[in-house]
Amino acid sequence: MKMSLGSLSAIVTMRQIFKLMRVHQWVKNFFIFSPAFFGGKIFAPWVLFNLAIALTSFSLMASCVYIINDYIDIPRDRLHPEKCKRPLASGAISKQQARIALLILFAIALTLGMYLPAFALVTILGYFGMNLLYSFKLKHIAIIDVSIIAIGFLLRVALGGIAADVPISHWLIMLTFLLAMLLGLAKRRDEYLIYLEGANTRKSIEGYNLQFIDVSMMLASSVTVVTYIMYTVSEEVIERIGNENVYLTTIFPILGIMRYLQQTLVFTKTGSPTKILLSDRFIQLVIVLWLFCFGILLYS
Repeated sequence: MKMSLGSLSAIVTMRQIFKLMRVHQWVKNFFIFSPAFFGGKIFAPWVLFNLAIALTSFSLMASCVYIINDYIDIPRDRLHPEKCKRPLASGAISKQQARIALLILFAIALTLGMYLPAFALVTILGYFGMNLLYSFKLKHIAIIDVSIIAIGFLLRVALGGIAADVPISHWLIMLTFLLAMLLGLAKRRDEYLIYLEGANTRKSIEGYNLQFIDVSMMLASSVTVVTYIMYTVSEEVIERIGNENVYLTTIFPILGIMRYLQQTLVFTKTGSPTKILLSDRFIQLVIVLWLFCFGILLYS
């Protein structure tokens, strides 16, 4: 009986550890694959091997960042209607358990990163260092906070380019930054609505208001769409892909952004962009169709 109770306790603890690691957030790290996909190298075996190592190392390092952030934010998270359920804020995981998990994950991430080109490991550690600054200081400064999130996505793309030995186009850099800014602003909008209800869960939220966030989101979404259209009609891109019909894929980014804006402005469900991606069938269908159509144009 004691062993069964102990086993049950261990299972519960492991579930909480995975929750602490925010494994569901790892879906964002698939941006690492984007340079190889757009560079036409995604199916090369050695590329897939390197990208798998890069994805695992980066994801574990990102989990280290999440643990540190949750550790620091325990008092504020307890005021948030959703974040109060996080393992550290709820007390499901002790601070000591969180510290042990952090050290183990960091060691594994570092070890895996050593199998990649040297600058890839520098990129992974750079992401960790930047987010340490974010957790302790930068997340408290409005605009800077969402900019750091966007730069984090750029580092994912940079890591993918290094791991796959693929040059990163200026189009991919611009589109990644703009899209990440849109997601970050939508998340801040959700947090601002909670702030209006009397719960200040983030210091930087005092530097925002609904009008500013809504205008900024319209700016980011509009520029994203225009940049993507310019990308699809660029002579450089048409020549590289060998097909002048790339512009037809524009319909999918437009539909996807419109749906995300609907989730933000109408349904106010963008507190966690990752959960939207994992649960919204409309957005999932749009992404699948976009990848399918673009893949045919690129690889056929």
